[in-house]
Amino acid sequence: MRSMIAASNRIVRPLSDLRERLIDCAAAMVESGDTDISLRGVARAAGVSAMAPYRHFPDKAALIGAVASSGFGMLRQALELADRSAADKDGALIAQGVAYVAFAGDHSALFRLMFANPSIATLAPNCDTDAYSVLANRVASMVVHDAETAALARWSIVHGLAMLMLDARIPSGSERAETVLTLFVLGLNTRQVEV
Repeated sequence: MRSMIAASNRIVRPLSDLRERLIDCAAAMVESGDTDISLRGVARAAGVSAMAPYRHFPDKAALIGAVASSGFGMLRQALELADRSAADKDGALIAQGVAYVAFAGDHSALFRLMFANPSIATLAPNCDTDAYSVLANRVASMVVHDAETAALARWSIVHGLAMLMLDARIPSGSERAETVLTLFVLGLNTRQVEV
């Protein structure tokens, strides 16, 4: 009788909430440096039964793909916010790059998971497209010729800068990122005049 009362007093949450909670718990585990994430461990952290995650994820790889996809969504939001907060196109390009590098520093383990795991592309196809498109669209709004190559150059610079800082190859900091990205914008503007 007691277990029936306890069961009836439980708060029933929609399954979509559970999926998001599992992703959030797994992401928190990644950020804390847990390298041995399991569905059971995530279930325990979420306070649900060991079998509950299987309603949403057939295996650990699918959960990791969802965590990476969530990370790319967070990155996209950070880039969009930086873009909207800038006074002009040049400033937006720089602000996005600084936001990209800051995201990598603030969420280093998640960022590494998003880019270092080759299976992410299979587990969460096109998960990086939205974040990249924010970068590419800003470049396209500024470039007359070959926007695709300019966007790739821009992404290579911000991603390379982020990785160099994460790996402690160069000192981290938004001032350094801003300086490097300002040089890119100056080069981009000069190229437009010369073409």
